[in-house]
Amino acid sequence: MAQTVGDFVVSRLHSWGVRRMFGYPGDGINGVFGALNRASDKIKFIQARHEEMAAFMASAYAKFSGELGVCLATSGPGAAHLVTGMYDARADHQPLLAVVGQQARGAMGGHYQQEVDLAALFKDVAGDFVHQASTPAQVRHLIDRAVRIALANRTATALILPNDLQEMPYEEPARAHGTVHSGFGYRAPKVVPYQEDLQAAADVLNAGEKVAILVGAGALGAADEVIAIADRLGAGAAKALLGKAVLPDELPWVTGSIGLLGTEPSWDLMRGCDTLLMVGSGFPYAEFLPQEGQAKAVQIDIQASMLSLRYPMDVNLVGDAKETLKALLPLLEQKYGKWRRTVEKNVSAWWKLLDKRAHVEANPVNPQLVAWELSSRLPDNVILTSDSGSCANWYARDIKMRAGMMASLSGGLASMGAAVPYAIAAKYAHPDRPVIGLVGDGAMQMNNMAELITVAKYWRDWADHRFIICVFNNEDFNQVTREQRVMEGDPKFEASQNIPNVPYHRFAELIGLKGLYADRPENLGPAWDEALASDRPAVLEVKTDPEVPPMPPHLTFEQVKKLTTTLMKGDPNQEGVIRGTVRQVLSSVLPGKHE
Repeated sequence: MAQTVGDFVVSRLHSWGVRRMFGYPGDGINGVFGALNRASDKIKFIQARHEEMAAFMASAYAKFSGELGVCLATSGPGAAHLVTGMYDARADHQPLLAVVGQQARGAMGGHYQQEVDLAALFKDVAGDFVHQASTPAQVRHLIDRAVRIALANRTATALILPNDLQEMPYEEPARAHGTVHSGFGYRAPKVVPYQEDLQAAADVLNAGEKVAILVGAGALGAADEVIAIADRLGAGAAKALLGKAVLPDELPWVTGSIGLLGTEPSWDLMRGCDTLLMVGSGFPYAEFLPQEGQAKAVQIDIQASMLSLRYPMDVNLVGDAKETLKALLPLLEQKYGKWRRTVEKNVSAWWKLLDKRAHVEANPVNPQLVAWELSSRLPDNVILTSDSGSCANWYARDIKMRAGMMASLSGGLASMGAAVPYAIAAKYAHPDRPVIGLVGDGAMQMNNMAELITVAKYWRDWADHRFIICVFNNEDFNQVTREQRVMEGDPKFEASQNIPNVPYHRFAELIGLKGLYADRPENLGPAWDEALASDRPAVLEVKTDPEVPPMPPHLTFEQVKKLTTTLMKGDPNQEGVIRGTVRQVLSSVLPGKHE
């Protein structure tokens, strides 16, 4: 049988190192699926329950493996469903290739069934490269360019294959004018700034007396270098949400997360510093960085487009974080002083405060306690995922990262519905490591719940069967409810915020997974122990109190004013709002048994 275009697509992707594809079938992409079947497992296909979830898996696979993520979908609605997950990859600078079907070339322009202008649809999300193939000989260079651009630019690209083209015999490009003869292969270069630019950065950092460091996902893999720089400068270090796994929280000068989901020590670090070093971070909220003009600043990023974007930098360094920090270290002077001691004192007090807040009485379970009880039980090489929503607050603040752990979530896009597909992708990137995902009930009902079926389908293939999804069941779109109250000054709008109470642990049991339920704080620790000891993936459902507020690192007058306005208007759960807020505020000032 002659090699078809579909066969060539699979073979060429295999030559590029692709070993996993996430997707959902359909007749518009059947030619590629037939080729995958004939390829004898050269590339493993993982069947998601929905194309959006497949794209999230591809994005997360890129994050956790460091390789290209590939998702596959049919024409029309299948291709359209990929877009959210593709935006996730683009926003978080991850290499992703979407391979999608299209209607037959002869039908295009005829208002045919499932005919969508996919090149136009993908033009923003895959703007660096999106093309539709028209001849067999064209496919080679389209694949090569789509993959190389995705890897080099760390972004999403798309390849559109009409269904009739997929079944045609493949042809190599002719040796003739007007043809393209491409090759495969790419390795990221070593990028280090010029010596004079490194010296300029060192001069700024050496002149500072109170140095703050902010690390993001671009600093993953450069932990040793960040630690060495911080120790040389006597600095404290905060972590953007995507950089949570960069530094262990056991280090006494690591202030934890920054921003809306951040910590008081990170707020104090940025408010008190006179010098800022930002490494591999696109952290978006300028109000949590030093005030403009307060601090001299240096930024390191592999992408020049991200430089001096959040804060006006004195020195901008385009370079790989690890290599640039290694080159910068010999130029830095050793600092001694009380700044580091002040940072460490703030961090120590903060962990004690979090302990107290986690153990504040709630109805029925304090959601902070869910993350707090998990933190001390985390296996050494665990991979953590979190959804967007209020659960991300507790993930950001209460989980203590240790060296060797991995963690991520939908950062730049902050999309709901990513935690379970992220966790599945983590298992395919590292099947021998335990994986734990934290999910709110709103995101669970949106689309995470169906992907438990994907877990049930594949978990026996994983070398380590430890896979836990923890559902915070509070019957509320909790983060949005808080934003209505504190940011808008409006009471909770029950029509939009109340969600059904679903027995998630029982659903897990119905499909062959382990189901666990906790609605009392004393049962939470044992439930985590049982989930971690399970011989199969587990769903731990915890009935949590929706009125335990994720206190911001700094209460502004405007926030207090908005909350007061909300209460004056009359909130449907006014008593719970007051009780939950007062208890959290008082935990900051009153002594307790967890001091």
